[in-house]
Amino acid sequence: MTLRRERFAPGLTGRTRRSLMRAASVVAAVALAGSLAACSNDSLANQYRSGDNKGYIAGDFAVKEYTPADRPAAVDFSGTLADGTKVSAADYRGKVTVVNFWYANCAPCRQEAAQLEKSYKEFSGKPVEFLGVNTYDQAATADAFAVAHKVTYPSIIDADTKTATAAFAGIVPLSSTPSTVVLDKQGRPAARIIGELPDASILSTLIKDALDGTS
Repeated sequence: MTLRRERFAPGLTGRTRRSLMRAASVVAAVALAGSLAACSNDSLANQYRSGDNKGYIAGDFAVKEYTPADRPAAVDFSGTLADGTKVSAADYRGKVTVVNFWYANCAPCRQEAAQLEKSYKEFSGKPVEFLGVNTYDQAATADAFAVAHKVTYPSIIDADTKTATAAFAGIVPLSSTPSTVVLDKQGRPAARIIGELPDASILSTLIKDALDGTS
């Protein structure tokens, strides 16, 4: 297994940079033992770890934070959840919202699912929402993934329309999966993550910065 190098974007807050460095150390220390054991029966994850590049597009892990003064305009997205509920950006105004782009056949998406869920649970009861955007699958496949990986937050099914994906086109590369965007309470991008989230603490720090208005 070859570990990917993490890239830390310049201009991160001191707290975020320290959290990223701690998380990178943890990931490097436990990757060979912990991550292999966690997904030992997942053939797609095994392909990902062996570098076969099947069924997903991967790139260097990168984090970018936007200062409040430099944030892009609020993202006006909409879509339909797996259960048929229609949602839009207006439903999430007033809360920090984490938007994760994924699909079931994406091995790094499987790898990071537990970390996303961990961060989601950490902010339960706080003004924070999580929303997946499934870019490839139909509802039944997305639901099966959620059950298998114990993901409890909802996802937009965007395979047919691509409207939610297109709304974020200026924020994340459309070909990069997984990607994660943290929106502030006004719906503006406060931070983005390109690539697999290696540790929940990275995302949690970005969420806290967005809540505090310090990122």
